[in-house]
Amino acid sequence: MITSRANSRVKAARALGETKERKRTGLFVDEGEDALRAALAAGIAPVEAFVDDDLGSDRIADELETAGTTVLRCTADVMAAVSSLSHSSRAVGVLRANDLPRLVRETPAAEVGLQLHGVADPGNLGTLLRTAHGLGPAHVALGEGCADPLSARAVRASMGALYEVPVILLSEAPALAVIALDARAERTLAELELRVPIAFALGGERTGLPAEVAAAADDVARIPLADGAESLNVAIAGALALYELRR
Repeated sequence: MITSRANSRVKAARALGETKERKRTGLFVDEGEDALRAALAAGIAPVEAFVDDDLGSDRIADELETAGTTVLRCTADVMAAVSSLSHSSRAVGVLRANDLPRLVRETPAAEVGLQLHGVADPGNLGTLLRTAHGLGPAHVALGEGCADPLSARAVRASMGALYEVPVILLSEAPALAVIALDARAERTLAELELRVPIAFALGGERTGLPAEVAAAADDVARIPLADGAESLNVAIAGALALYELRR
């Protein structure tokens, strides 16, 4: 059992809170029993997992070990060091980025996409992944200025959707009809005849959608708002777009 915060594996896991370390190692961290079970359900086993031995987390430890994960039992004090939450998790996993789903051409997820431009808030990015899972299948394509989908906040906000939704670079996105969402558009999203294959282009929280993206899109639409309202959260806009497509 690990009893010291100075343990080398504890230090290595904590270092994954930094973007450069995630890129160097190809690893990232996810926290919580539900999150790790979501990974296991998708056929993705953590490389190793820190489990709170003081809380009797035998069940999740057994599930992880059965999947081939190296389970490291720790004291509550060590778990507090590994966790990035104010209330430490009972289980923290270290996972490989290369094990995450890839976009397979000619599948339903390849025919519907969210193309993000400058979505810099990791919480919004993670919520958009959750939206793509719940209202998909769909993929998420990241353009310039987007948050790291493997950052702690984005991973937590995805609520396990990271293990189901293909995340790619915008430069790798399949050729789809693109609908740009812009609050200044004349027509509303409901006025368009939405058909797959299709992608919705969404802009960042402050800067909005780049003008050149809207100009190059196949169509531009807005989501009508109440009088006096200026904008919607980008994650809500993405959810409404995917819902309108399903509807």
